[in-house]
Amino acid sequence: MTPHVTGATVKAADRAHVFHSWSAQALIDPLAVAGAEGSYFWDYDGNRFLDFSSQLVNTNIGHQHPKVVAAIQEQAARLCTLAPGFAVDVRSEAARLIAERTPGDLDKIFFTNGGAEAVENAVRMARLHTGRQKVLSAYRSYHGATAAAINLTGDPRRWPSDTASAGVVHFWGPFLYRSPFHATTEAEECERALAHLADTLAFEGPQSVAAVILESVPGTAGIMTPPPGYLAGVRELCDRYGIVFILDEVMSGFGRTGKWFAAEHWDVTPDLITFAKGVNSGYVPLGGVAISGAIAETFATRPYPGGLTYSGHPLACAAAVATINAMAEEGIVENAARIGTEIIGPGLAEIAARHPSVGEVRGLGTFWAVELVRDKETREPLVPYNAAGADNAPMAEFAAACKASGLWPFVNMNRTHVVPPCNVTDAEAKEGLALLDEALTVADRHTTAAV
Repeated sequence: MTPHVTGATVKAADRAHVFHSWSAQALIDPLAVAGAEGSYFWDYDGNRFLDFSSQLVNTNIGHQHPKVVAAIQEQAARLCTLAPGFAVDVRSEAARLIAERTPGDLDKIFFTNGGAEAVENAVRMARLHTGRQKVLSAYRSYHGATAAAINLTGDPRRWPSDTASAGVVHFWGPFLYRSPFHATTEAEECERALAHLADTLAFEGPQSVAAVILESVPGTAGIMTPPPGYLAGVRELCDRYGIVFILDEVMSGFGRTGKWFAAEHWDVTPDLITFAKGVNSGYVPLGGVAISGAIAETFATRPYPGGLTYSGHPLACAAAVATINAMAEEGIVENAARIGTEIIGPGLAEIAARHPSVGEVRGLGTFWAVELVRDKETREPLVPYNAAGADNAPMAEFAAACKASGLWPFVNMNRTHVVPPCNVTDAEAKEGLALLDEALTVADRHTTAAV
């Protein structure tokens, strides 16, 4: 007989045996979740949360989408697993559907189990294709937690694992609100950011650089949409020196920005695209690399030295096929674009005008950041960079206020990100904005305006 399950028993088992990522184990208190559906999840006490985080910005079609759940069940009944060396119908179909949506000739798909492995393999492909070793990535970035990916990462999660010898060189990408180039317009920011990258390449020796990797729209680093012309400028620099251009779309892909891939907003085609998260909304772990014809040709008769036991896992691929088809049939990508334009964007602009703690709002689709500040004029962040403990108290109080009201936020450093599922309804988006508006009164107490 199954014992009665309660939040307390679930949490006790978790605390006894589960080792959590990115956490000091004795200092965390994970919420015991009983269920989820659509844009909501709930605990064992009946507390319901509007998921404005999409978990880790990956449940692009929400929780428990019936078409994807059914596809996983049907695939499990038919064929649960098969090694990567076999041809499997759902694996081929998932690859075809992804390739149909990638820009240019990125028509070959290498499957991984997630985004970090996708980045690892994209970098390996670039190095083998070019015969070079260096890879350039931006400081404000996150590319994953595996060996190469964490060194490529620009944010502080890199620091404990940074070997400083992994062949990675970091540079500053564009971010007008906190411009490292003292720019005052998007055009200036674009021009100066590209000049900085060109200088970095010149001093590193472009003949030694295998790849430049960028998030099309940086995610956890702050959802800074690149200024017009920037990605095209990076493409030109890469072409000039025979460098592979990798776009990391692990977070921004599959509808998140209101396009299948964020690169479409700027009409840019990279040589490699990494993806994961939204490809099947995380229902079964899946990631991959979309590969250009030229790079695929490198391995036509030369074996590619990489692989994974679960590459193209049938259950994951079945989930991807169902997810992509559901997104197409239900207009989910178009919904994300419309929600961003008609509801989230205008709603956040109104919130920014009312709250002294909101320095800037930025984003597109269902991919937005709210920059929280102590002072709108000086733009001093609400908490210091990489704050912890007492220094992070204002953000911790704000996040607690969100959760107390039934809103589950995505909070990082001095920002909260507005990243609901791409199929969020108008009413749900408005509900979330209203709850966010209310919680921001807590952040306002920590501004100079409150002194």
